Amino acid sequence: MDAEPKRDAALSLEEVRDDIRRSGLRATPARVATLRLLRQSSSPLTHATVAESLADSGIDQATVFRNLNDLAESGLLRRTELGDHVWRFEAIRPGADDQSAHPHFLCVDCGAVRCLGDVRLTAGSLRNSSRVGEITEILLRGRCNDCLL
Repeated sequence: MDAEPKRDAALSLEEVRDDIRRSGLRATPARVATLRLLRQSSSPLTHATVAESLADSGIDQATVFRNLNDLAESGLLRRTELGDHVWRFEAIRPGADDQSAHPHFLCVDCGAVRCLGDVRLTAGSLRNSSRVGEITEILLRGRCNDCLL
């Protein structure tokens, strides 16, 4: 499952380095490559997908795992679990309105995951959530356009 690039992704190496440094981490080549890859992706990526994508750069799976967790703990990535016990990671842009929860779509046939970033929770929908507790993830399941064909 290849992730298609985001059109508006800020991909400058210097910007990625600066964002990592501002988060309190060292901007190592592996961290820069990891964050840059996730900023290029239009959907959350698994550790396996990130490791496979960065293998040609000489970055091993253990380094990818540590960097994904470090970047998530520093607030540059969001860690998401979609009910299949596999963590997926997506970039959070500093200063962007990307900090809030947004739904994800999971295709039940092919397993493709897409962010539904243009779907926002309204004050009215959040008001009713207090009856059940705190909503941390919204997942929609269905069939993607490719699988409908």
